[in-house]
Amino acid sequence: KHQSEAKNLGSVSGPNRQRDLCTFCTISLDQEEVFRTKVFDKSVCPFYGEDFYFEIPRPFQCLSFYVYAKSVFQRDLPVGKVSIRKDDLCKYSGKEHWFGLQTVDPNSEVQGKVHLEMRLSEVITENGSTGQHISVRIIECKELPLISGQNCDPYATVSLVGPARSDQKKTKVKKKTSNPHFEETFFFEVTRSYSRRTQFNVEEEDIEKLEIKVDLWNNENLAQDVFLGETRVPVKILQSDHIHKAWYLLQPKGNGNKSKSDDLGSLRLKLTYIEDTVLPSACYTPLCTLLLKSPDVKPISASAAHILGDICRERYEVVLPMVRLLLHNNRFVPFVSAVAALELDNTQEANTIFRGNSLATRCIDDMMKIVGKNYLSVTLKPVIDEICESNKTCEIDPIKLKEGDNVEVNKENLQGYVQKVFSSITQSSSNCPPLMCDVFRSLRHLACKRFPGDPHVQYSAVSSFVFLRFFAVAVLSPHSFQLRSHHPVSTRHPLSALMTSECMHWSSQSSSFKETYMYDFFKSFQEEKCIEKVKKFLDEISSNVSKESSGLEDAVVLKEGEVQKRAQGRKPPGMKTFKKRWLRLTNRELSYHKHKGKDADRTINVKNIRAVEKVDESAFNRKNMFQVVHSEKPLYVQAGNCVEASEWLEVLSQVSRCNEGRLATFHPSNYTSGAWQCCQSLSSNAPGCKPCTTTMLANLQLDIDCDREAERIFSLLSANDTKLQSMEDACASLAVYQGPQREPEEYSKFTIQEPKETFHTLKQLRNIMEELQRQHNIRNDVRQYGSLDNPIVGKTS
Repeated sequence: KHQSEAKNLGSVSGPNRQRDLCTFCTISLDQEEVFRTKVFDKSVCPFYGEDFYFEIPRPFQCLSFYVYAKSVFQRDLPVGKVSIRKDDLCKYSGKEHWFGLQTVDPNSEVQGKVHLEMRLSEVITENGSTGQHISVRIIECKELPLISGQNCDPYATVSLVGPARSDQKKTKVKKKTSNPHFEETFFFEVTRSYSRRTQFNVEEEDIEKLEIKVDLWNNENLAQDVFLGETRVPVKILQSDHIHKAWYLLQPKGNGNKSKSDDLGSLRLKLTYIEDTVLPSACYTPLCTLLLKSPDVKPISASAAHILGDICRERYEVVLPMVRLLLHNNRFVPFVSAVAALELDNTQEANTIFRGNSLATRCIDDMMKIVGKNYLSVTLKPVIDEICESNKTCEIDPIKLKEGDNVEVNKENLQGYVQKVFSSITQSSSNCPPLMCDVFRSLRHLACKRFPGDPHVQYSAVSSFVFLRFFAVAVLSPHSFQLRSHHPVSTRHPLSALMTSECMHWSSQSSSFKETYMYDFFKSFQEEKCIEKVKKFLDEISSNVSKESSGLEDAVVLKEGEVQKRAQGRKPPGMKTFKKRWLRLTNRELSYHKHKGKDADRTINVKNIRAVEKVDESAFNRKNMFQVVHSEKPLYVQAGNCVEASEWLEVLSQVSRCNEGRLATFHPSNYTSGAWQCCQSLSSNAPGCKPCTTTMLANLQLDIDCDREAERIFSLLSANDTKLQSMEDACASLAVYQGPQREPEEYSKFTIQEPKETFHTLKQLRNIMEELQRQHNIRNDVRQYGSLDNPIVGKTS
C-alpha cells in the first residue's frame, strides 16, 4: 500500500517555470513502473493522496518513487526520486515518513543479479616459472531491466582491477533478453611470475587490493551503451584451487549517488509492506484446525480466533487473514454471530448498537469488502462514473462555497445525484451476495432478541453496516473497491452518495444530524415513501423474504486496461505485429477495442476460454506476456508491467475456472516456422507440453490461499508474544484466585470469561507457534547465502 504528497519541489531543466510545475508520481519495482498518480496542476507542494494496493509478483531489490514534471512538448522530466531497498521496507511499514528526493542518476538505475564462478589457481609455465591465475566464468543474469519498455541487448565486461592495473574483457551481446545466458570464461594473471631456479621474486602484486569487477551494459549500436549494473568481488576471498560459485546482486555505479539533494524537495509516503515465508501446507494444519474450531468453543472468548483479535486489537490488519480463512472454510457466519452476541450482551442501549470498532464490526467490514466487490460494481459503478466524470459542482457547505458559486444550482445537482444513488441502492437487493444476507439475518435476529421492545433495532443493526460501513466507504474510496482507478479529484464528488447513505441510515432509525445546511435533504428522506423503500430493502437483505430477481445476471466489468495484443489476422506468423488495444473483461465476455469506449474489435465468450497461462519471454522477446487459449487461435497479450500481468492472469483464470473443456496442458511458447518453439512439435494442433496451472475452485472474490493466511496469523501472533504471555498469566491467576482481581488494569485488556478454557486454548496456540518457528529455523538454515534466492550484495565503487 502507498500514499503520498510532496513539498518544496525543486525546479527542473526545461521550459517549465517553478510556479507552473505540474507533477505526477510513479511507483516502480526496481526499474519497472507499476503505477502512476494523476497529474497535480501548478503546485510545488502537491498532495497526491492516492492509495495503491498490489501483490508483488516477482523478486525485487528496490521500491522506488519518482516525481516527474509533466511536459506537453517533450519527454516528462524527472524532478527526483526516493528509492527504498527491500530489506529496509519493514522499517517504514505502517508509518508516515518524509523522504528527501534524490537526483535521478542513470548510473544508479539498476536491477538484476549475475551468476559467477571464480577460481584462483597456481600454474607452471613452459619455462618452469610459477604464478597465480584466476578464471572468471560468467554464467547468466536474471531480471535485468527493460529498456524503453522492451527487453535489452545485454553484454558484460569482466575486469581485474588493482592499484596499478585494469585488465578488461568482454562477452558477446545477447539479443532481446532480460535473462541472458553467457557461459563465457576469462583468464587473468594475478601475480607476476618468478623463476623456480633463482627463487627471485619479480614485483609480486598485493592480492588484498585486487578485485574482480563485472559490469552489465545494454548495447545501443548507434548510441552510447546504457549501464545496467555492476558487482565487485575481492580476490582475497578466493582460496587457492577452490571454486567459488555464487549469485551476486547488481549494484549502482559509484554507490548509487548517495549525496543529499536538499534543493529537490521531499516526498511524504505512508507504506504498508508485508512479507511472509510460507511453509508447506502440512505445517499449518494444527493452526488452521484450532482456528476453525472457534465457532464451536463455549464461551466464544476462549476460542483461538477471538484470542487473536483480543491480543491484536490495536492492529486492524490482524482480522483480515482470520476472516479469509473462516470464509474459505464456511465458518464465518457462526463465528461472527457468536462474537456479535457477546458484544450485544455488553451493549446497554439500542441506539449505540454496533457503533464501536469491535472485533465483530471489523470482521463484518472485511467480509463485506471481500464478498461484496461485484455487488458494489453492479450497484454503484455507473453512477460513480457519472459523478466523477461530470463537471457539475455539488458543494452546498456555506464555508466551502467559492466566489461565483450558485448554491441553488449546486443543490439541484446534488439532489439529482442523491436520487440516482438512492434508487440504485434500494433496487439492488437481488444482487446482494447470499453470505452478506446470512450475516445481516443473524444480526437482525440477535438485535431483536437483545432489545425486544425497540421496533427500530431490527433495521439499525443492518443499516449501520450496509449503509455506513459498506456503501458510504465505497463511495468515499472507490479505488479501494476497483470502482475507480484514482481518487476523485474533488471532495464534491463523494458528497452526494455519502449523504445518501447517511440519509438512508437516518431514515431507517430516525437519527439526528448536525449540519443545518443538509436539513432539506435529510427531511426529504423522512417522507413515507422513502422510509418504506429503505425498510423494504433492509427486509429483503436480512430476512427470509424471497427476493425478486430479474433472472439475468448483469454484466460486471472485472478488469480493463491498455495492453499490447499480437495481431490475430491471416498474415504469416513472422509478419504479425503487436498493437495497442483496450482489453475489457466482464463476467460474460473478454473483448478488445482500438480505444476505451469504442466498439469491440473482437469478443470471446468467457465460457469458451480453455486455459490462461504465462508465455515464455523467449517466444516474442517480450516480458509480462500471457495467453488466452480459446476455441480458436490463442490470444497473445503483453501487459504493461508485472503487477498488471499477474492481475490479468488471476482474474481470467478465476472467471473461467469452471468451464467445460479446460485444458490439462498448454504450450508456453508460440507456433512459428512450422513448429512449436517450446517442444518442436510440428502440428499446430499438438497437445501442450507443460501442465496447466491448477486453479482453485472458489468464488471469484474468494481466491484464498489458506497457507498464506495461516502464515500471516502466525507472524502476528509471534509479534504479540508478550501479550499472549500476559493473557496466560492472567488466566492462571484468575483460575487459582477466584476473589477480586488483584491487577484490574492488566486483566481489563483481555476478555476472559472462563479462565481455564482460555488458558487451555492459549497453551495449544503456544505449542503450535513453537513448532512453526522450528520449521522456519530449519528453512533458514538451509537457505544458502549466494544462492539464486539469497544473492550476495557485492561491493560497489
